Amino acid sequence: MTNDAWVDRFTQYLRIEKGLAGNTLSAYGRDLALYLDYLDGRSLGAVEPDVVSGFIGYLNRRGRQARSAARALSAVRGLHRFLELEGAAERNPAAAVDPPKAWSRLPRFLTLDEVDRLLAAPDAETRFGLRDRAMLEVLYATGLRVSELVGLTLDGVDLDNGYIRSMGKGGKERVVPLGESAVQAVREYLGEGRPPSTSLFLFLNYRGKRLTRAGFWLILKGYGERAKIRKRITPHMLRHSFATHLLDRGADLRSVQLMLGHADISTTQIYTHVVRERLRRIYLNHHPRA
Repeated sequence: MTNDAWVDRFTQYLRIEKGLAGNTLSAYGRDLALYLDYLDGRSLGAVEPDVVSGFIGYLNRRGRQARSAARALSAVRGLHRFLELEGAAERNPAAAVDPPKAWSRLPRFLTLDEVDRLLAAPDAETRFGLRDRAMLEVLYATGLRVSELVGLTLDGVDLDNGYIRSMGKGGKERVVPLGESAVQAVREYLGEGRPPSTSLFLFLNYRGKRLTRAGFWLILKGYGERAKIRKRITPHMLRHSFATHLLDRGADLRSVQLMLGHADISTTQIYTHVVRERLRRIYLNHHPRA
């Protein structure tokens, strides 16, 4: 079997057996295509650990960030593990290769004042302003990923009881509370802003079709500029703001983990570092003996 055929079988395995999300599969596909280019015709079954290490070095020379290179190594490891399970290789040559070390960066988030300015930026007198305000309110109220936001369906939003159902990574469903401000914004959008459409999706573009991730990014960027937010604003920054502000006001880590849809609580723990860093800055700025 050719290298390309093995990669196709592996990605099908990830999609069907492991239930990986489309975005993750696309990223893995790009990484593995680059890996096959690097192998330059060498059989996957004959790869040695030094070849995998060389691939990581190759990525570094191409300017890949450590996190991106680590993800590529994860894809390569998975591919070789699959070959081993299928009996096409005796061992996994990537198993002993260490991932590149990444500097731990604290997530960037908006202040409460910046959030207020951003949420007030859409013009609620227009149809698209109602839609945009509803999207921003929902994103900040729930901490959804942008793919989850644009993937919301009409039957996944319960305005009477104040919650949404979202499909997260790996096709896992979770229920997240929806605050009163977000509920009201969505009600007004559905009543006056959403165009007539047979689409099952909640947020639609001007053609009455599902809004795309890229489309929302452009919308958010425009409102960030209108709100005079100097930071480079991204949808994930609102997710970070959601988690940070909850913990800052006493929410427990386990609840935030569930609302964010993190499989491992260690992923959520980075937000406790944000809160501690903020408290440290307050102390240094205000304590007379600091």
